[in-house]
Amino acid sequence: MAGRAYNEAGRYSEAEPFYKRSLEIREKGLGPEHPDVATSLNNLAVLYRDQGRYPEAEPLYKRSLEINEMVLGPEHPDIATVLENYADLLQKMDRKTEAAELEARAESIRNKK
Repeated sequence: MAGRAYNEAGRYSEAEPFYKRSLEIREKGLGPEHPDVATSLNNLAVLYRDQGRYPEAEPLYKRSLEINEMVLGPEHPDIATVLENYADLLQKMDRKTEAAELEARAESIRNKK
């Protein structure tokens, strides 16, 4: 929670160690393919996206999606969240077609509730 609070306050350098530590703890304690690891990856990717560190954010979103799809299935609401965040990154990178595809998939998942 501290990482998110720092990120939302724009205190990125203070947020990053919290996010990285959370990821490390979850990977070691829960295993590299646990949904909580996917959440930590997504959170760190959001931080990097917010900082404009797009090349660092993208592989984290991809890994988060892979874990969630494997463990939770392709239609789980957590996947829609990652897809929306990843689409926002792609928009910022001017990859509009890819972003639109992810947004459409997220919307489809959300509409199945």
